[in-house]
Amino acid sequence: MGMPRQKSGRQGLYSAEQRLRRDSSKWTMVQGVLAAFQFLVFLVSLILVLRTLATGEGAFVANLSVIFKTLVLFTIMVTGSLWEKEVFGQYLFAPAFFWEDVVSFVVIGLHTVYVAALITGALSQTSLMLLALAAYATYALNAFQFLWKLRQARLQHSLTQSNEVSA
Repeated sequence: MGMPRQKSGRQGLYSAEQRLRRDSSKWTMVQGVLAAFQFLVFLVSLILVLRTLATGEGAFVANLSVIFKTLVLFTIMVTGSLWEKEVFGQYLFAPAFFWEDVVSFVVIGLHTVYVAALITGALSQTSLMLLALAAYATYALNAFQFLWKLRQARLQHSLTQSNEVSA
């Protein structure tokens, strides 16, 4: 099972029609704002989790921060699927963002396990914090994937503009 191939005849991340839909979609701006907000929430929560691991203090606030990060994560996943539907015609796993969506589900899974373990008391506080770090490491990988795609989209746009000017 390999990485899905893009449709023949389409170069880069977006076709011309998809780029127009992306640029005119309200969800594009929503995703940008939520992604920046989620990253800020991640940084604050990461500091709180590391503090709890290092000192044993602040567990309540660290747990709340992970729950809040999880809610933001679910929000960005829902709005992201709406964006993907509008741009690519399917809610998730469009070929251009297949692996980002796969890793997003791993991130959501780890966050969900964290919340379930917190509610049920299945893990010690230290184990919860380590699980949060695993979820956050996976989130960081996922954020890198999306930043890489953003760079690819910008490069594609620059190349398209250069080709139009020279034509």
